[in-house]
Formats: sequence, C-alpha cells, structure tokens
Amino acid sequence: MRYPKTHKEETRKKLLENARAIAKERGFGTTGVDELMASIGLTGGAFYGHFPSKEALFAELVEHEISNSTEMLAGDRESPPDHVAKRLRSYLSSYHALHPESGCVLPTLGPEIARAGPEVRAAVEEGLKHLQKSWSSRIGDPDAAWALIAQCVGALVLSRIVESERTRKEILGSSRRFIDQTHALDQPSAKPSKAL
Repeated sequence: MRYPKTHKEETRKKLLENARAIAKERGFGTTGVDELMASIGLTGGAFYGHFPSKEALFAELVEHEISNSTEMLAGDRESPPDHVAKRLRSYLSSYHALHPESGCVLPTLGPEIARAGPEVRAAVEEGLKHLQKSWSSRIGDPDAAWALIAQCVGALVLSRIVESERTRKEILGSSRRFIDQTHALDQPSAKPSKAL
C-alpha cells in the first residue's frame, strides 16, 4: 500500500502535536520515544524517520510553543486596549492551571528548557523579548512588563504544585488582583493614578 506524498509530513505534524501535549502534561525528559510514537499509533523505530534525535523534537516543540504563546499574549496593532488584562485573566485561570497540556510551555517545561542547548534557550529568549516589548508599549513600563511575565509564570507554577483547589484559587485570584491594583490594566491609560 502506497502512502500519499503528504503522509510523512502529516505524521510528523501529528507527532509534534501529541508530543507537545504529552510533554507539557508529564515532562519531556521522562517521556520515551516509544511512548511518543505510540500516541500516534506507530512504533518507536519510526521516530527517526521524522526527527534525527529526541533533542531535535524538543527544540522544535519548544520553538513552536513559545512562538504560539507569545503571539497570543502579545497581540498586535488590532488588539483592543484591554488586551493585556484579558490575556492575564485567561493565563491566571483555574482552567489553565488544571490543563497544562493545552497551556503555556514555560511553567511546565521551564526547567527542561533551562537545561537545553543554546538554540532552544535563544528561541525562548526571542519570544520573551517580543512579549516584553509588546506589553511594555501597552502599559508604558519596561520593568513592569518583565515583572508581569515573571509573576504570571510563577503564579501558575505555584497554583499547580499545591494540592487543594482552594489554595490554587487563592494564588491565582491574589495574583490577578495584585496585578490589576498595581498596573490598573483594565484602565485605558494602563497607568495607576497617584493619590494627591
């Protein structure tokens, strides 16, 4: 039986998509090639027809994920004035905390990215700089943009490591309220007013 010309590319895309979800849910380093390939109905031996190594899959996975996340979070010129506030509410939600497989790669694979090669870390750095620049222009404060990114990732990590739903909601809700109070993100000017 002959496969269509697009079969190899479609299989590769399917593998990448499944690997992204599996890695974000269970960790990339602890997931074997056999498990990744089984998720798309193939044997581990077929893996090397699509990627030269597991590290190459990780690099492409992270690059794709960071690009998707930063584009969605950064927005564009057509995004509404409250874009950052809306993205932060979505990011700091119970749904995002409970579904790592469909969320941001940084809280789930951050330590593995930190141990990856320079190409992977450079791709993440480029994505983060893009996001910081976008948020900085929207809220008028470059330092605050970095702090917001760090707070969001950190709050999500904390919300995922606690056992009780109540504590998870406290962490996420407190982070949303703190960000809104300190940066007035729902205000068109994005700058908090100072008391006279």
